[in-house]
Amino acid sequence: MTRPISYDECNCFALRQAARHVTQIYERHLSGVGLTAAQFTILAKLARMPNLPMADLADAMVMERTTLVRAMKPLQRDGLVVADAAEHDGRTFLFSLTEKGEGTFDQASIAWREAQDEFEKKFGRARAKMLRAELFSITG
Repeated sequence: MTRPISYDECNCFALRQAARHVTQIYERHLSGVGLTAAQFTILAKLARMPNLPMADLADAMVMERTTLVRAMKPLQRDGLVVADAAEHDGRTFLFSLTEKGEGTFDQASIAWREAQDEFEKKFGRARAKMLRAELFSITG
């Protein structure tokens, strides 16, 4: 007979619960700019690395391509992100921020900083830095 599952021992449950809690903090701050936390991270990646193909963006975001496509649609609809066909292959689209997207990202960065500060004030700046390092080591 297997022993009952104890959720307080489940790494996945603990990570997902913590992620939802932290996401709520960031989304509360980003909502004034009209972005979700996931959308902000996409804009941040494109701000640092413009002209990314979908596959590279999905890999960088550690997202399934179909999930990324759903997240990109409102960004494209709202004129924040544009997809241009690659010169070498018309089937490959390269994603970049528009001028409006850059402005929105600049505004959202202020809201993100406020969320970052709120989290670090509650959790501790040093602990947050160590937590990030541990979490990035999982995906890096």
